[in-house]
Amino acid sequence: VQLMESGGGLVQPGGSLRLSCAASGFTFSSSAMSWARQAPGKGLEWVSGIYSDGTTYYADSIKGRFTISRDNAKNTVYLQMNSLKPEDTAVYYCATRPSGTVVADPGGYDYWGQGTQVTVSS
Repeated sequence: VQLMESGGGLVQPGGSLRLSCAASGFTFSSSAMSWARQAPGKGLEWVSGIYSDGTTYYADSIKGRFTISRDNAKNTVYLQMNSLKPEDTAVYYCATRPSGTVVADPGGYDYWGQGTQVTVSS
């Protein structure tokens, strides 16, 4: 299993970014995918997840601002982040688990990407 995130960077408060996670080594179309983040000095926080049928879930902290989506033809999951706040600054990771489910506990995931840094600052 390989997961590779991209799309991070520096953005001003109120701005937008779209993160991508390219997946390989497993049957992406039948797998659930999640995004998690780790802010400086804090633990991992689950952010959002999407099932193979497109059903989505979000953490309360980002609900209404972030949108998760997937393109099974490209084996890629996305995280569109709008109305970014300084507290969204973190390393963002995509993750998956063999059971094909989404859980809000980052400890429940077996496979992780290397992460992409998002910094929200003026």
